[in-house]
Amino acid sequence: MILVGSVAVLGLLVGSFLNVVIWRVPRNESVIRPRSRCPQCGHEIRGRDNIPVVSWLLLRGRCRDCKTPISARYPLVELTTGVLFGLLGWHFGLHVVLIAYLYLAAISVALALIDIDVHRLPDALTLPSYPFAAVLLTAGALAAHEPFDLARAAIGAAALFTLYAVLWFVYPKGMGLGDVKLAGVLGMYLGYLGWGPLVVGAFFGFALGGVLGVTLMAMGRATRKSKIPFGPFMLAGALAAVFFGSSLAHAYVSFSRG
Repeated sequence: MILVGSVAVLGLLVGSFLNVVIWRVPRNESVIRPRSRCPQCGHEIRGRDNIPVVSWLLLRGRCRDCKTPISARYPLVELTTGVLFGLLGWHFGLHVVLIAYLYLAAISVALALIDIDVHRLPDALTLPSYPFAAVLLTAGALAAHEPFDLARAAIGAAALFTLYAVLWFVYPKGMGLGDVKLAGVLGMYLGYLGWGPLVVGAFFGFALGGVLGVTLMAMGRATRKSKIPFGPFMLAGALAAVFFGSSLAHAYVSFSRG
């Protein structure tokens, strides 16, 4: 429980930084400087007003200086990241590979919201994830003395990248090139865990996207020509497979065998 609580608190802090990333990266701005300011009055955010979730609650969701409302999305990003970090700490325990999947959770939150906002998955976040994931997963495999996990991760990255590349080539209007680049990263993470999580994660991404698309069309809020960002579904499917992919794949195999 100490580990879970510790990584959950770390997630809250990381979530605070992700709010900066989500706002600035699509605008090609530095995520380091200048310090965060109120977009309305321009005052710098004080340190005591930058405590994840707590500061927003104490300020009642308003800027200390000009009283402009602060979107509830800020504490929700922090809280979501904290919950994901805590769940990953519970799932993996005190293991080197936990760091790799904490990184996955962080970029998942950032990329999902950026894709929702601007319908784009920035290369500035996606492409560096390849070497970061490779290094972190290698450390995890070496610590566990499981070198085959790395080979499976490489195969998973190539397989999912190829699948999405083919889909993009066949019907480029239905999928962005950013989705293709992200697919390789997710394939690496899921392949590391096993063939089951890889297949389940890929399936979940399409299933979630399909269900939402059909639901929106049934509600009259979208048509077949509407552009719906697919990145959030890919990321949600991958995270779900991290937690449940192995058990679901095992259950399916057991059921199919009667």
